Parts: sequence; structure tokens; C-alpha cells
Amino acid sequence: MKTRWDMLREARGLTAQAYAEDVAPSPESAGQAHGEADLVASVVPPGARVLDAGCGTGRVAVRLAELGYRVVGVDSDAEMLDVARAASEHVTWVHQDLAALDLGPGGAVEEGPFEVVLLAGNVVPLVAEGTLGDVAAHCATQLARSGVVVAGFGLDEEHLPGDVPVTSFEAWDAACTDAGLELSRRYATWDGDAWDDGASGYVVAVHARPGQDPS
Repeated sequence: MKTRWDMLREARGLTAQAYAEDVAPSPESAGQAHGEADLVASVVPPGARVLDAGCGTGRVAVRLAELGYRVVGVDSDAEMLDVARAASEHVTWVHQDLAALDLGPGGAVEEGPFEVVLLAGNVVPLVAEGTLGDVAAHCATQLARSGVVVAGFGLDEEHLPGDVPVTSFEAWDAACTDAGLELSRRYATWDGDAWDDGASGYVVAVHARPGQDPS
């Protein structure tokens, strides 16, 4: 089944290398371009296990590895992963669809379970139609007991690429609830700005097992 990302990339004729160059921090912005990694660092210390779910060409995963985290990057796009592998040997890269994620035990890697499962870069609205519940459920199974799922995504057309349909926060929250997780906190940006009821057009949501959020 094609993800919405697959369809978007095909429609635009976008190569993985071109995408990587487009999202790479400029020299001027490099110090402010790692909000996702900074938020992870506010939740768990270096050395923790992080699953970058929907890692793309590896921008966030590579940064987390540089900060000392044990990182696994998963993506369904093989070409994107080829670019990611070339970017770092310090991340374990896995080619899998998040809707059928199977990492361990007995799966593709032995690094898990994970203190953080991270879905950055509009991963949530870019999964295949009808698979949101499966994605949330499989992410939840990868969590350590006190682990968290952190997802950031756009809530309106301005914050989504192309013609990708909006996935509401409520839909993601319901999928996480069905997966046995509860909302711990949410922000309007990766910088931790206070939640504004969606006025900013973006949400960063943290879900954990009931009573297990490490914060």
C-alpha cells in the first residue's frame, strides 16, 4: 500500500537527494534547526534509545546520534534510506512500513525497546490512508515501560506539503488511546511553545502509558 508520502513524491518527481538538500539546515540556521532533537533531549538523557519512525533521509536521527543517543531510523522509502545510510554509520537504518513495524524481540534490530519513539516531519499525516491506528499501535509496542511517543505535524494546509489531507490532532490522539497510551502534554512548536488550541497550525504531542511519563 502506498503511503501519502509515496504519492506526494511521485507527483512532484522529487528525488531523495533533492529532499535531503532541501531540509538540510543552512549554515546560518544550523544552531536553531534541531528543535526535534532538542525536545528529545529535554525528555531523556544521551544514551537513551530513540526510534526515529519515518526518518526519511535521516536529518533528525543523525543529529540525535551526534548527541549520544542510540538511534534506530525506520522508513518505508528505500531511496530515502540510501541517502540516510550515506549520512551516518552511527544509526541503525531499517526499511519497514510503520503500519507493519516489527523490530524486536526477534525482529529487525536488538536496540529496543525505546525510551522515545519520534514521529517528526509530518509523518502522521503522510502514512497510508486508513493505517493511522496500526501506526500508533506498532509505535506503542516499541516503547520501554516509561517511554513516550512524540509526534509533530501540521494541522492545516499551510503546514502540510502539497495536497496532503489534514489529519486532526483528535484523530491521532484517538489512535494513541486505542493503542493504550494517554496524552501527557502537547505544544505548538518543537521549541516547546505553549499549546494554543491549534491556532499556530501545528502540534507536538507526547503520549505515554498511563502513569508512566518520565517527566
